[in-house]
Amino acid sequence: MFVGFLTGFALGASLIIAIGAQNAFILRQGILRQHVFILCLICAVSDAVLIAIGVAGVGAIMEASPNLLFVIRIGGAIFLTWYAYVAFKRARSPEVLDESSNDGGSFKVAIATCLAFTFLNPHVYVDTVLLVGASAPHEGDARSAYAVGAILASFVWFFGLGYGARLLEPLFKKPKAWQILDTLIGITMLLIAFGLVYPLLG
Repeated sequence: MFVGFLTGFALGASLIIAIGAQNAFILRQGILRQHVFILCLICAVSDAVLIAIGVAGVGAIMEASPNLLFVIRIGGAIFLTWYAYVAFKRARSPEVLDESSNDGGSFKVAIATCLAFTFLNPHVYVDTVLLVGASAPHEGDARSAYAVGAILASFVWFFGLGYGARLLEPLFKKPKAWQILDTLIGITMLLIAFGLVYPLLG
């Protein structure tokens, strides 16, 4: 069981610790200290549900449903392109870090954006449902321990990123730092959006 737990934790961590839509969003909200706990919780719990689904074997069903993946790809690309536009627009008028401001957006908008980054991003399904699910051991106890390890990795990462981002606060007192961050976020979103639609072009 312990080996299964470590395997799940290592695989979960290796897949989630990468520059992506969710991580970029959580990083920005963490720096702003806006809605950090609930956003990290949404990302981690969503991953936990999807990992459980994948380990349960539903990943094979999704893999056999090209129409569903097509819709998710297109929807995700549209949303990411829109968010890239928003990021580039922010970069043109860089802000400063002000603890009294509400630059992180309203609570409802932040929740909706977080959910969109989670469920309109096919990479989330590929990583959690397909890859993690396909790599799960066949044995009962080891399989459960594997799932727990992968889920724990998600919780550790998102909460570490969200609350660790505040260490960058001194840097983001300067407008130039926000301009660079938002530009990088915009580029990242466009690259991910292109990666989603590229397989459909062939």
